[in-house]
Amino acid sequence: MEKKDFYFLGRITKTSGYKGSLVFFFDVDDIDKYTNLEAVFIDMNNELVPFAINTINFKSAKSAIVQLEDTTDEESAAALVGYELYLPLSFLPKLKGNKFYYHEVIGFKVIDKNLGELGIVKEILDQSNQAILVINQKEKEILIPITDEIIQLVDRKKKIINVITPTGLVDIYL
Repeated sequence: MEKKDFYFLGRITKTSGYKGSLVFFFDVDDIDKYTNLEAVFIDMNNELVPFAINTINFKSAKSAIVQLEDTTDEESAAALVGYELYLPLSFLPKLKGNKFYYHEVIGFKVIDKNLGELGIVKEILDQSNQAILVINQKEKEILIPITDEIIQLVDRKKKIINVITPTGLVDIYL
């Protein structure tokens, strides 16, 4: 499997105790889906290495104390602090309606109710407070915020996203 077949789950933030436990920060919306997690992949120098989980105890809505099978002392646990955690895309729960995972809509056609076909989703920018669809239209890029007001319908079968963009937004890019 390649890294593109995985999704970012979170990171190891610190050690906990002297028996090799670690604190995992989960960058997810619903931590309850991970209560029975049996293994994670840790990105070690751009290689995803599987680690079995012995125990996992959730301490908050975003963190848990985890004992990995291979970390039995403080030194081996400390060596993993700061590393990122991943799981295969197949672990993601299926979303319905207009909710979608960013990787899922790459290549979808975007159609505006008033302007017609805008182009194909090239990528999702998610470095700020507002995630943005990056749409290729011939040699131009159109940037559209991902909001409930703009995204009207996500048709997974036809690979189409129907939108209603604010007046003048698309004109900025054309």
